[in-house]
Amino acid sequence: MASRAFTPREPDLHVVVLDKDAGSWFIADSSLRGYDGSQVVREERSVGQKKLVRKAEPPAKRGIAWPRWTGFRGMTVRDWLDLLVVPLALVLISFLFTTQQDQRQQQTENQRAEAERELAEQRTQDEALQAYLNQMSSLLLEKDLRASEKRSEVRTLARARTLTVLGRLDPSRKADVIQFLVEADLVQRADGRDPIIGLSGADLSGADLSDANLSGANLRGAFLLSEANLRGAFLSDADLSDAVLSDANLRDANLSYANLSYANLRGAFLRDANLFAANLSYANLGNANLSGANLSEADLSYANLFAANLSSAEGITNEQLDAQAESLAEATMPNGQKYEDWLKSKGKEEQ
Repeated sequence: MASRAFTPREPDLHVVVLDKDAGSWFIADSSLRGYDGSQVVREERSVGQKKLVRKAEPPAKRGIAWPRWTGFRGMTVRDWLDLLVVPLALVLISFLFTTQQDQRQQQTENQRAEAERELAEQRTQDEALQAYLNQMSSLLLEKDLRASEKRSEVRTLARARTLTVLGRLDPSRKADVIQFLVEADLVQRADGRDPIIGLSGADLSGADLSDANLSGANLRGAFLLSEANLRGAFLSDADLSDAVLSDANLRDANLSYANLSYANLRGAFLRDANLFAANLSYANLGNANLSGANLSEADLSYANLFAANLSSAEGITNEQLDAQAESLAEATMPNGQKYEDWLKSKGKEEQ
């Protein structure tokens, strides 16, 4: 029997087979052997079969089941955070920038609107003042206001228009109105006659009336308030009864013979003021500064001088003040002593 050459065995071929349905895998070891004749026998030998068991992953690494075509398959929460942090930061920065821009724009619009309102108010004030001056000029030239009788219609109309416009104007334009009235000799005594236009009850708050000549003016019940500046004003023989002059500046003002009864002068600055023969009965002068003021022959009966400064006041003695005033508690007397200290010293002297 003829011998045949033995054909060497081909190297083993290992094939990995995945079983999709069973979720398992096995290795098939295939080899080719040669025998007598041309017969070729394939041996397949299963060298092992193992169950595919997926190891549990922590939640932080567990992927989301995205389709492959999205490119997101297998991404973790951290991956998502890394992916989204930049866009979110850009959105936040854009939002803040837009908000700041809106705020700046709103602020600019508010400032523009405020400026327009102020301009409109100034225009309204100027128009009101000009209309008043035109009306008063007509009353003076056409209705002969100066020669009119007391309680006449023309005087009543002039007073009504004056009080109305004073209630509408700002302090600077109020001063313009008073200046016009003074220069026209309408609010003070002139040529032996009484004022043509009375300013009783007028709103002169904040007006600068320094050095104004209001002698003999009827300012009864006038509302002057703390911002009123009457420094150096000439108010001799003026009627200021019931007027509100709290914290007003009346330094160096001439108030001789003026009627200030029941006036509110609380905190008023009356330093070096001339109050010769002034009527200050029942006036409220609490905390007022009357240092250096001339109080000769002034009537201070029942006046409230609580904590008032009367140091160096002229024409009046401590005894006269004590006899007339309603209250002198904590006041500084003309000789510089506190009222309480003066009473103590006076008691010792009497003893």
